[in-house]
Amino acid sequence: MHQLSPQFLPSNSMATSIFYFSSSTKPFFAPLFSSSKSSCISFHPTFLNLSHSHHISPSLSVAVSLKTQEIVSSNFENLEQLISEDRPSILVSEKLGNAGLQVLSGFGKVECCYDLSQEELCARISKFDALIVRSGTKVTRQVFEAAKGGLKVVGRAGVGIDNVDLQAATEFGCLVVNAPTANTIAAAEHGIALLAAMARNVAQADASMKSGKWQRNKYVGVSLVGKTLAVMGFGKVGSEVARRARGLGMNVIAYDPYCPADRARAVGVDLVSFDQALATADFFSLHMPLTPTTANIFNDQTFSKMKKGVRIINVARGGVIDEDALVRALDNGTVAQAALDVFCQEPPEKESKLVHHENVTVTPHLGASTKEAQEGVAIEIAEAVVGALNGELSATAVNAPMVPAEVLSELAPYVLLAEKLGRLAVQLVSGGSGIKTVKVTYRSSRNPDDLDTRILRAMITKGIIEPISSSFINLVNADFTAKQKGLRISEERVVVDSSQEFPIDSIQVHVSSVDSKFASSVLDNGDISIEGKVKNRLPHLTCIGSFAVDVSLEGNLLLCRQMDQPGVIGKVGNILAKHNVNVNFMSVGRTYRRKQAVMAIGTDEEPSKEALKELGNVPAIEEFVLLEL
Repeated sequence: MHQLSPQFLPSNSMATSIFYFSSSTKPFFAPLFSSSKSSCISFHPTFLNLSHSHHISPSLSVAVSLKTQEIVSSNFENLEQLISEDRPSILVSEKLGNAGLQVLSGFGKVECCYDLSQEELCARISKFDALIVRSGTKVTRQVFEAAKGGLKVVGRAGVGIDNVDLQAATEFGCLVVNAPTANTIAAAEHGIALLAAMARNVAQADASMKSGKWQRNKYVGVSLVGKTLAVMGFGKVGSEVARRARGLGMNVIAYDPYCPADRARAVGVDLVSFDQALATADFFSLHMPLTPTTANIFNDQTFSKMKKGVRIINVARGGVIDEDALVRALDNGTVAQAALDVFCQEPPEKESKLVHHENVTVTPHLGASTKEAQEGVAIEIAEAVVGALNGELSATAVNAPMVPAEVLSELAPYVLLAEKLGRLAVQLVSGGSGIKTVKVTYRSSRNPDDLDTRILRAMITKGIIEPISSSFINLVNADFTAKQKGLRISEERVVVDSSQEFPIDSIQVHVSSVDSKFASSVLDNGDISIEGKVKNRLPHLTCIGSFAVDVSLEGNLLLCRQMDQPGVIGKVGNILAKHNVNVNFMSVGRTYRRKQAVMAIGTDEEPSKEALKELGNVPAIEEFVLLEL
């Protein structure tokens, strides 16, 4: 029997959330939404220590506590059903560590279904908000189509994402996140283990002894000290392999077209060209992703450029090696040995010539298979998926602007400002021509090269498109959808004399070649112009057209242009008050004294048609527009 803590106060009104304890779980917070089900009960979410209250007698405290438990006991099944209905559904299609499953189950409904065929996955996926896979599940375009737009996040428990159709995910607005850090050390250690095992024929000698033989002369190995190792792909895993190989006395070079030279030098590694690496190395350790550019990059032509008797280790992706070409290179002695943890087809065919080759050491994709890595990956991907479902910005997103975590944290309040400005801009446009050209200007005291605005551009795009699109637009598909709709967004970074403490002083959005519902928002060049800043971590509108204002961007925004004369503000305030519209913020900007002014008013409620009609009847008000934020 579940027992609730007596620290709750029943309420006649429907609360928005409930805390509860059970005898077997930790305190849990579950969001609730208004429901018409009379059998459900909710409580105010505030913790009330009734037994220690100075305002409630002990006897009343006990009575309330017992009554609370009695009510909940009779309705707990309905309560659990309501909580379950409101929580996101998460499908885990491959084994995931218990620590990760606990994170997921604390947030949503988790269903583990392993070894699903493509047809079975397509048949089930429309019921889920998130899908977590490893390398075995193929998340194809058909899967996204079957999800019918309901799939919000795909989590890849690991680094590689070649089993996920990123283009389809982007088109359907589904965020794809991975777990790039937790298994780094495990994969690097496995690479070094294969390197040493291959060089000393450990696997072959072990199999020989277990078959009753003693062949010391046959399994003479090679030393690693003084040999040149080429690390092909100098990312997280590649750099860790390089550090360990240097500790073994190897000379290490690296090929990576995207790696800064100073980063490699910091590890004591020289970056070289692809052909230089092929011609120089004694050992090759592969750590590149599988992309159209890297597919079968190690082929007959590649092997022909290598020295005779090289050795290859692959703990990255099987598809980067042409396996038939590798067999030929092994047979002709170009490649003396290979140690492989990954294959083009997994598992490979039972009669695979490569797997059974006497000079090949193989393992069944064990790169991340340590207890520590498995738990780490499970937690990392679970937290990334939960964060994404919560609408948080993810530093591990692979089909959205890739922004470092520290930049995300710093830009967080500006992300909201960017979306709000986009929403304001599109609502100011009148006529049916639509927005085609937008210019965004970022003013900052920082060097323009140090200002990463990709995520801000995406959020402005989202703000512009979503109010006029029948599709749900998110960070993932905002740029893609903009391109489809012919929307061109350009950016400009302007250096200003402001505080270095904040990354951005202001964001200005210009919309060209359109008519405006609010003429005061138009500059002399015909562009609609709005500008905003972040103040106390909240977005503010600071300029509309040529009028300076200062209003918090929350709720609804009422813009009025009026003659700058006494009594106008009071009249507007009285009309709003008469219709029970609460003003949360107000600012007035003017060009010259007793000329024109623009009043920006933030309201908690949306003014009724009657209220707006009365505002329009005020003689001094020349134009006004109501905008939803």
